[in-house]
Amino acid sequence: MKRLLALTLSLAVAGTLTACGSAPSDSSAPSGSPAPTQEQNSAQPVVINYGLSNPWDSLMPYNSPSGSNYSRMIYDKIYDRLVFVHADGTLTPRAAKSWESAADGLAVIFHLDEKAAFHDGTPVTAQHWVDSIALVTNPDCPALGRSAFAVLAGTDSTGAAVAGEKLGAEALDDTTLKLTFKNVTTPEDFLLDKNREFYVLPTHLLEGTDPSQVMELDLWKAPIGSGPCKFVSEVAGSTLTLEANPDYQLGAPGFDQLVITVMDKSSLLTALIAGDLDYYGIGGSVTADTAPAATEAGLTVQEGTVPNTFYELMLNNETISDARIRRAIELALDKELLSEQSTGGYGTVTGTSVLPTCASYAGDYNTPYDVEGAKELLTEAGYDGTTYTLACASNRAGLAALMQQELAEAGITITIETVDSATMFSGMADGTYDMGIASHTPSALPLWFVESRFTENNNIFHVQDLSEVSALIQAVKEETDPDARTQAVKALEDWMAQERPFIPLWFGTALHVESPTVSGIEYTAASFSNENVWEWVKN
Repeated sequence: MKRLLALTLSLAVAGTLTACGSAPSDSSAPSGSPAPTQEQNSAQPVVINYGLSNPWDSLMPYNSPSGSNYSRMIYDKIYDRLVFVHADGTLTPRAAKSWESAADGLAVIFHLDEKAAFHDGTPVTAQHWVDSIALVTNPDCPALGRSAFAVLAGTDSTGAAVAGEKLGAEALDDTTLKLTFKNVTTPEDFLLDKNREFYVLPTHLLEGTDPSQVMELDLWKAPIGSGPCKFVSEVAGSTLTLEANPDYQLGAPGFDQLVITVMDKSSLLTALIAGDLDYYGIGGSVTADTAPAATEAGLTVQEGTVPNTFYELMLNNETISDARIRRAIELALDKELLSEQSTGGYGTVTGTSVLPTCASYAGDYNTPYDVEGAKELLTEAGYDGTTYTLACASNRAGLAALMQQELAEAGITITIETVDSATMFSGMADGTYDMGIASHTPSALPLWFVESRFTENNNIFHVQDLSEVSALIQAVKEETDPDARTQAVKALEDWMAQERPFIPLWFGTALHVESPTVSGIEYTAASFSNENVWEWVKN
């Protein structure tokens, strides 16, 4: 089976490369004749050189050990997703042309684009999607991305299909896919949360393959997807060459090849300025410190329209057990000053993890800087001068030092431990640290942050009784009426403001340096690990 499949793939790739290969030069053209146009001279392919600061770890989208955004950015180009997610949380078609809720909110029906096809020419059908989901949820398949499917009916908490239960994926006809969930789920909630995890696989090439052996196939060395780019070649961990898919249902990209090169993050802007890169992921981001170098080189820097970073101060609710002390910590922090130091003025302080662009936004819940108010709360709580430990990564040592100074003014003593990010999160989880500075990529979902952090398996803030917050979170999840949902979010936010299990600090807005050679890039959408490659045009 493997040998036959490998031979089939080799022939398919060879045929693709031959069809798109260089034409012989016309040496008989008379002297003084006009130079051949780009269309006439395929020996000069239009190439976009794209930089990435971290390598992908697999070309099979359900076999990524890291599950990182860098891998997702690669999958986004080779494979297709149901929709395209814009930075503000709005959705537009990709593999699915339209969608609607069904079964009283327990299902979503997707109407697939009939023009979608795999890179070998095979039409993409709803059955391909169903077979992809059935494969990944098969307990015998060693899929590393299975947990994303735990929302579907017929799966357990790990995303594995439960024997004897109907899996919540069904092909109603060739172009109609129905997904059924365990709980009431709006189409928007599902897509904002899971779109970057669901990919359609060429299951017609996997017939007869034992699920336990799927990840070992040669197919993933030269994958055939249905996305806007086709695989050409790879130097693992270093370079990936893709070519435009002329038959992509949303339109052919305006280039011939996309060459993705891994390089040190500090070199990306330099390479763009030098002309060695046309663009770099994720979103061509620059900091307030590096943006001047881009503008001095004649490049345009644009500010993102939607926050792409959320900062929080994690708190250990077991060692900082009095909510009044936790609220005092928030009052003692000058969020405006902290944000200014961290973002260079591109941050907005907040008292909530919910984005202002979220349809269920219930207000910013921020409390003003108030040292005297903090002292009063500490006295009321009987704070005994306990010294707390604050963990942070090395790049946030200056921020931690400023926090230490501000908390000291209110009478709260902390010591700082500089560790790597993994150690910090591990230390917060096992109770080693009392506080930790963290940042995350936000989503337009109201529960994007809190839902996964108040569970028995991931009670990272060590909340002693999860029953109340769990009920508030569940009320938001189950509410589909927009106004009622906003009220449910408000009830949750009221609890958060009173208990302060963690302290929201600010939302940061990204700066994007525009490509001098490629038009059509939607820079801010990269925060959702998707890029509108089919609209890119190399000038």
